[in-house]
Amino acid sequence: MNIQSSESVLIVDFGSQVTQLIARRVREAGVYSEIAPFNAAEEAFARMNPTGIILSGSPASVLDDGGPRIPDVILESGRPILGICYGQQSLMHQLGGEVTGGDGGEFGRAFIEIEDECALFNGLWNLGETHQVWMSHGDKVTSLAPGFRPVASSPGAPYAVIANDEKRIYAMQFHPEVVHTPDGGKLLKNFVRHVCGMSGDWTMAEFRKTKVEEIRAQVGDNRVICGLSGGVDSAVAAVLIHEAIGDQLTCVFVDHGLMRMGEAEQVVSLFRGHYHIPLVHVDASTLFLKGLEGVTDPEAKRKFIGKTFIDVFEDEAKKIGGAQFLAQGTLYPDVIESVSFTGGPSVTIKSHHNVGGLPERMDMKLVEPLRELFKDEVRALGRELGLPDVFVGRHPFPGPGLAIRIPGEVSRDRCDILRKADAVYLEEIRNAGLYDAIWQAFAVLLPVKTVGVMGDSRTYDNVCGLRAVTSTDGMTADIYPFDAAFLSRVATRIINEVKGINRVVYDYTSKPPGTIEWE
Repeated sequence: MNIQSSESVLIVDFGSQVTQLIARRVREAGVYSEIAPFNAAEEAFARMNPTGIILSGSPASVLDDGGPRIPDVILESGRPILGICYGQQSLMHQLGGEVTGGDGGEFGRAFIEIEDECALFNGLWNLGETHQVWMSHGDKVTSLAPGFRPVASSPGAPYAVIANDEKRIYAMQFHPEVVHTPDGGKLLKNFVRHVCGMSGDWTMAEFRKTKVEEIRAQVGDNRVICGLSGGVDSAVAAVLIHEAIGDQLTCVFVDHGLMRMGEAEQVVSLFRGHYHIPLVHVDASTLFLKGLEGVTDPEAKRKFIGKTFIDVFEDEAKKIGGAQFLAQGTLYPDVIESVSFTGGPSVTIKSHHNVGGLPERMDMKLVEPLRELFKDEVRALGRELGLPDVFVGRHPFPGPGLAIRIPGEVSRDRCDILRKADAVYLEEIRNAGLYDAIWQAFAVLLPVKTVGVMGDSRTYDNVCGLRAVTSTDGMTADIYPFDAAFLSRVATRIINEVKGINRVVYDYTSKPPGTIEWE
């Protein structure tokens, strides 16, 4: 990461699957934060010079030989430290306390009792109260290191929260970063504001100003080429870069013919008409749809679309010529998830096309102005840059587009049918004032035909599935509970207005066990 802040928090990741949520909560408190794997934490500490440090949870045990450790430079820094779950146990293990395992642990919802006052509880929790938290631990602290005192306990964790006020080191056995700890975000805010003494003035306006200066310094007089997918991330990256370097930027919009209704036209109008950004619009829909003929496997679809997108973009870049930099809309979760801890407790969750591949082929340097941001922060930056809310606030849309919302073979006709049904569905959601309450809503064209009756005639047409979910981060999701009248109205409109569909169903599956998309 390049961005620097006078106030920052270093989050040392010991391999927890929810470490990203810690960074999100800290940023929601107005403080810049970065995540570093435990085995790179010493370098990150030297580079960032952070105001405070948070230690994450882990699937590992401090009792294992060779388990992840807190770097000595952090323990000896004198900076405020907050340990979470494994972070608490590692603090005690390394500072002279005791941790024991194999005693059953606590998993899921638990209740802690507040036994003493603590800076983390300021204005939030009071002596003698009981509060809900989320536990997920097998080991537990059974003896405190010198200088620490207990301030809260639970039935399964006698030292649920501990404090060393003199050294400003605090730790908790539960996870404040997850939504199942209702006051968790406020606890983290108390740590960064009251314990670390930070003002919490990190804003999108400040990020915008800093990033524009960085882009200018990085690019100089050179030219930049940016591939637009039609989504929010690449669009925000392009507008930010254009603000920094003007017509040194050229955007290439590869239209694969798999977007929602009107989106391709919206992208062209926004960039050429509103922002006057040099834009090459490539209608490659015939190439993509021809290549998808006979392809039914979801992964085969994804791979073909990804490879073809790169091929088309590379051809257009060669035609333009002269660009030394490639701009990408890489986000912070892409960067985090593409890091594998060598010898550590975590593994690579998934690879991301934005993180590697294309630059090597094209021999260009990368400009990735969003790689410090989470998705919701990108939307906030888009609004800060003046992008219209109807564009910035759009529901997430997969890179392969409608191809993975059409199980089975994809064709132009099936795309057109799905586009119309999807547009009707989203229009009704907007008319009902529900769009912003839903994380993602879309139609799916199923590879199933059913018998129907329309106008006293027999029909044999497609089934359309409707999907709508609520979520905070896409990692888990619940179905949106539309009332029957709304679903009936949508189904009636789709069947009446979209030729080729005679039956509509609603998907009631949460994630897990399902995924949000069908493929």
